[in-house]
Amino acid sequence: MKKAFIRTKNVKNFVALMENLKKCPANIPKMALVYGGHGLGKSQTILWWATNNDAVYVRANQGMTSRWLLSEIAEELGEVPFFHTQETFNLIEQNLKTNPKIIIVDEIDYLIEKSTVETLRDLHDITGSPIVLVGMGMADKKISRYKHLEDRIFEKLKFEHFNQQDISEIISQLSDIKFSDGAIEYLSVQSNQFRQIIKLINKIEKLAKTNNLKEIDEYILKEILNERPNTKVMQKVEQIYA
Repeated sequence: MKKAFIRTKNVKNFVALMENLKKCPANIPKMALVYGGHGLGKSQTILWWATNNDAVYVRANQGMTSRWLLSEIAEELGEVPFFHTQETFNLIEQNLKTNPKIIIVDEIDYLIEKSTVETLRDLHDITGSPIVLVGMGMADKKISRYKHLEDRIFEKLKFEHFNQQDISEIISQLSDIKFSDGAIEYLSVQSNQFRQIIKLINKIEKLAKTNNLKEIDEYILKEILNERPNTKVMQKVEQIYA
């Protein structure tokens, strides 16, 4: 399997969001919410963007307090956090005002549950730095409980399930095995999460290597997805390619 970062429609929409966020006038709130179900590539996308744009990336954890969150942000900025929360907050404020950066916080659901997310609102208000909140499928509804926070959301972006074009792009860039148009169409109906597709490509490549297959068509794919015994799969494959 090849290694590549795939620019799906979700990735393109995220890049467009970040460009819009960077161009916001000074008097416009610069918080954004990115959300969606698991397996759609949110974390991979924001890590890729943060790495290539010198942004601050922090992943929230269960039970994370304001002190813990601020310490993580300070360390990502290259600072040594203080014991007292306010001193660490002031340290981050000075750093961001001197060297402005976008802050991206993943797994924001953990912070919403404990109201720790309010700390990010305060940080945004004082520094003016853009802050991107990344959460699961219900994050937008959870955020709505904090009206003064929701008012600062410049834009919301929901990561959607992959369409047929996305899946075709993923397969063409990652797989060493060719998929027929029928196989891609069938796969787009059966699987639309990145992790599932990666596992399937890996499984197919092993099967193809063992049986010297150069292309996967819809029939072979159906056999694999139905998880029928390999002997039965290959008996029918042999009939097709005989």
